[in-house]
Amino acid sequence: MSISKLRLMILTALVAAICVIGSFIKVPGILTTAALDSAPAFISVAFLPPLFSGIAGALGHLATALTSGFPSGPFHILIAFEMLIVTAVFNILHKKGYKILKWIFLILGNGVLAAIPFYFLISPAFFIAAVPSLLIATIINALITAIVLPIMGKVFSEGKVSNL
Repeated sequence: MSISKLRLMILTALVAAICVIGSFIKVPGILTTAALDSAPAFISVAFLPPLFSGIAGALGHLATALTSGFPSGPFHILIAFEMLIVTAVFNILHKKGYKILKWIFLILGNGVLAAIPFYFLISPAFFIAAVPSLLIATIINALITAIVLPIMGKVFSEGKVSNL
């Protein structure tokens, strides 16, 4: 295994560990397990490739599900996959320089689109009850990311930390 791959794996594990810490900070909601677990994964777009930041986001959701008692059962695997996709696409949009589009995608993708399968899998009532707390948690995670991401980007672009 090369040093750069090992470095990526270690950074991904560290980001996932910070996501686990965020999973203990829950956003009150009726039917969801919304928490501040995704902000570290969103921030990691400054220094991780899309797949690795997505993996950290997926692990962050699984940690939230675990600390909440897996209220949605096996559906949490689907939610973790959705987090992987949302975080990876956010990473791609960030790296391509889409300053506004990445935030619109992040809020709508994580706060609304990710809940759409549950409209059909569980019920329309579940979807309607879940979306408000998902949106609130997504906006809080996005605000944290919006504050920290420029700082992380500056640190990595100025060479204070070697890029991977």
